[in-house]
Amino acid sequence: MEQYIQPFIQVTSAIFESMLQCAIKPDRAHFAGKESFLNWDISGLIALTGEVKGLVAISMKYPTASKITAHLTGSQDVSNSDMADAVGELLNIISGNVKKNLEDMFRIVISLPRVVSGKAHEVVIPDERTRMLCIPFKIYENEIISLSININEQ
Repeated sequence: MEQYIQPFIQVTSAIFESMLQCAIKPDRAHFAGKESFLNWDISGLIALTGEVKGLVAISMKYPTASKITAHLTGSQDVSNSDMADAVGELLNIISGNVKKNLEDMFRIVISLPRVVSGKAHEVVIPDERTRMLCIPFKIYENEIISLSININEQ
């Protein structure tokens, strides 16, 4: 699993630094089930197919999503739709860059991003036998975003 973790950590850190001009710090990765999404307000999801099958998700609370969206749009007046677009696009950029980094190992196809929101939203994991690897990142001093990965080689 380590071969998957480092590209996600490196790409996510680089994307946040370049696009949002903010440093994020990865915390200790851990395994969790789909119940881990109950802690978040909004999640962007991308399915992985090809020589692997899986799911990549980025999850956060609404205030964090609002700050990220405000920075990306240049406007402090952000709607739920704006936040959904920003979260989906951010995950799309992260997943696309990780896909490039893993091309030496696998042929991966990524789906269009989908965003779910609301307190205690549910996320269906493609393969229930495999747990999600969650990588929390500290952002904006005391806020957290979670990058979750579920990958199975075909």
